[in-house]
Amino acid sequence: MPAHRWDLLLTHATLATLDGEAPFGLLENAALAIADGHIAWLGPMDALPKRASIGRSEDLGGRLLTPALVDCHTHLVFAGNRANEFDMRLNGASYEQIARAGGGIRSSVAAVRQADEDELLRQSLPRARALLGDGVTTLEIKSGYGLDLDNERKMLRVARRIGQLLGIGVRTTYLAAHALPPEYRDDADGYVDALIDWLPQLHAEGLVDAVDAFCESIGFSPAQTRRLFEAARTLGIPVKLHADQLSDLGGAALTAEFGGLSADHVEYTGEDGVRAMAKRGTVAVLLPGAFHVLRETKLPPIALLREHGVAMAVATDCNPGTSPLLSLRQAMQLACTHFRLTPEEALRGATVNAARALGLADRGILRKGLRADLVAWEVAHPAELCYWLGGQLATRIYVAGQPLS
Repeated sequence: MPAHRWDLLLTHATLATLDGEAPFGLLENAALAIADGHIAWLGPMDALPKRASIGRSEDLGGRLLTPALVDCHTHLVFAGNRANEFDMRLNGASYEQIARAGGGIRSSVAAVRQADEDELLRQSLPRARALLGDGVTTLEIKSGYGLDLDNERKMLRVARRIGQLLGIGVRTTYLAAHALPPEYRDDADGYVDALIDWLPQLHAEGLVDAVDAFCESIGFSPAQTRRLFEAARTLGIPVKLHADQLSDLGGAALTAEFGGLSADHVEYTGEDGVRAMAKRGTVAVLLPGAFHVLRETKLPPIALLREHGVAMAVATDCNPGTSPLLSLRQAMQLACTHFRLTPEEALRGATVNAARALGLADRGILRKGLRADLVAWEVAHPAELCYWLGGQLATRIYVAGQPLS
């Protein structure tokens, strides 16, 4: 009788396990076995068990095998685009000037409200496919361009449909506290009351995995954000926050106070905020795409995050205005170039730490018992994933052990 029964055996691979003490958790000339959608065994080729029943085998020919990528911050569901604002910024307009003139998020709100659910899906699917083609098998998708009950619901439903159609993991985040809609232009507190009222309905429909807000001078105040977080806590929904992107309003510390999954952007987060995140295990999600597009100069506090042991994730922030980025690998490269992350920090940031930022403990590392979400890359060393600018490097993508066609 065979001692092991495996559905798939991947052989002659270089494994970047991101586990253990070695850089990248690297294992040369290794193999990985999959059973029932999970990693059943991994190790050197010369240590392969002799008695195993193998459904099928694939020789990776020395290719790099890593955990599949996790994009933990996207606004991927939207209609139209905002290329005109890109032009405006290059002609001198600031992010705040565009927003206060009625552009920015509000223009995307108008486009989403005009599109029905099927049209919104039609426009959003290609963006999800682009991320998938570059190695992402789990992604977060936020609402926040509907700003009323029906349109927020529509966005979240489209996000769920994307996961079902592509066979990938999609986590949905309720971001109605993204901007003030036209009907609440002079009543921010009234709008917060409304979006808090919508939350139980959408959660009961199975559409909300987490709650987020844009806590900024041009968004929502810390007091308004706190009210939303208290409502989420009552429902048992985890929180995360667009925190300290344009100024330090204490958003990172507020998120940590509520045991938040992540504080995202964090360019202006000070040491008190970093200490609070470290204490509660809140992940810092770095978004170099927006930093790059907006030509920002204020860097996130990378040294403080390292010093206090705060896990750093990297995400695309894919959105129509400030980060029209369709490659998480490119976000990793930008994180290395702009923020001086090492290639290993960037890869961990797009795998294990990104999974943590979504509250997922079953992926992001090559380890026995975890989900077999994997990518085989046409490179020899993991540093190349951050070295190459563009190009199609993913050659084989597996979700729960099944290769995607």
